[in-house]
Amino acid sequence: MGTLSIITLSPFIGAILIMLTPRRWPWVIRWIAAISSAVSLGLSIQVFFQYDWQTAGFQFREAYDWIPELGISAKLGVDGISVPMVLLTGLVIFTGSIVSWKIADRPKEYFALLLILVAGVFGVFVTLDLFAMFFAYEIAVLPMYLLIVIWGSTRKDYAAMKLTMVLVAGSILIWVVMLALFVETGSRTFDIEAFAEASRTLPPTFQIVFFPLAFIGFGSLAGMWPFHTWSPDGHVAAPTAVSMLHAGVLMKLGAYGVIRIALWVMPEGAQYWSWLFLIFGTIAAVYGAFAAMAQRDFKFVIGYSSVSHMGYVVVGISTLSLMGLTGAVFQMFSHGIMTALFFALVGSVYDQAHTREIGIFGGIAKTMPWFVGFFAIAGLASLGLPGMSGFVAELLIFLGAFQTYPIVGILCVAAVAVTATYILRLMARSFFGAFNPRWGRLHDMLPNEWVAAVILVLTLIGAGVYPAPFTNMIQASAAPIIERVGGVR
Repeated sequence: MGTLSIITLSPFIGAILIMLTPRRWPWVIRWIAAISSAVSLGLSIQVFFQYDWQTAGFQFREAYDWIPELGISAKLGVDGISVPMVLLTGLVIFTGSIVSWKIADRPKEYFALLLILVAGVFGVFVTLDLFAMFFAYEIAVLPMYLLIVIWGSTRKDYAAMKLTMVLVAGSILIWVVMLALFVETGSRTFDIEAFAEASRTLPPTFQIVFFPLAFIGFGSLAGMWPFHTWSPDGHVAAPTAVSMLHAGVLMKLGAYGVIRIALWVMPEGAQYWSWLFLIFGTIAAVYGAFAAMAQRDFKFVIGYSSVSHMGYVVVGISTLSLMGLTGAVFQMFSHGIMTALFFALVGSVYDQAHTREIGIFGGIAKTMPWFVGFFAIAGLASLGLPGMSGFVAELLIFLGAFQTYPIVGILCVAAVAVTATYILRLMARSFFGAFNPRWGRLHDMLPNEWVAAVILVLTLIGAGVYPAPFTNMIQASAAPIIERVGGVR
């Protein structure tokens, strides 16, 4: 068993161990979740630093027969696009598991579902067989319903059902594309590399028809406008760690699928339709920023902010430029860390105050200085402050947009200005100014929450100050895709 198999199976084995652990031992359950996610994180860091970006291509390969009669195998491998996503998932599940130690209601079922979900996420990022990728994709999506319905808050039944219905509808489109590729390529396999090779002879009409189906099928999970409305509701209703995974990782599955399947396998379809999805991404970036400004709930602000930031990702992909695609993948990593930090912090204050309404807080920097400091760092990363990972990612996307569609670049820069407005206004209203005595009982972050926040903050700053390890590996793997679609290098 290779490194990628262990990364993927470690959470699943942890879930099995948790299900075998007596319910009366909640601390054992929490430590199993933390240790199994720590194994995945440790190996993800190893893969990140051992990946040879100068050689590029897929590395750490493994292959296991599954259903050979249908050409289905568990073929694993990572390139410079998937390696940052594997690292992102490892960071978010480890920090999410330790901030969830305060879960008192059925922790056994909660942690088991959480780990099964993340095993599916890892499976999507490391799999090179489309059938196995789709299988892992469904494992990653379906536990969300139970996690929100049972442990969520506010309109949790509505949010969970809405999320499930939209994502299942997207899965149907992915299923159609997968079967169409299997039949049309005649490759008698679901190997994604074989699909990409066979796509050189795919009729342009086929690519033009099925490219938008693949983009929308995966893009709906990425919160792409106009299929985004499930996302803010899901963010708000989900418990803390599930919100961290939802915004930090699950939305990235959609964008990753767009790059890996739609863009790579159907390049002529990308050339034909990129303008349409560029419009969708631009609308999401601008609309999401203005919608976030109008919200009164912390989680809704972050939820609509995620729609805006994922709009930048769609723009970067749709520019069909090397700089734009590199920025899009780096933005996926940066946004994942940033939103995981945001939701961890909001969960910390909500567990004490039992409200997330922005207007009723005031001056809590006096009682929660660490919380406010960490939130400020996340906010500065969100608005693209130099020195944070978000600045580098957004700069690359904007440069890619200006290379191809200058108007789009201007609108995206305007969206950043709106982002700065609502982030700074939120902090001024809730954290500073006159102290509201109602919140005198609030205490600062718990030790486990503090550790999770420090890990995420150091990642944001480290990737912002020294982004070369990320941009080098991403660019090395993005270049062949851009060459295939005839984009701008």
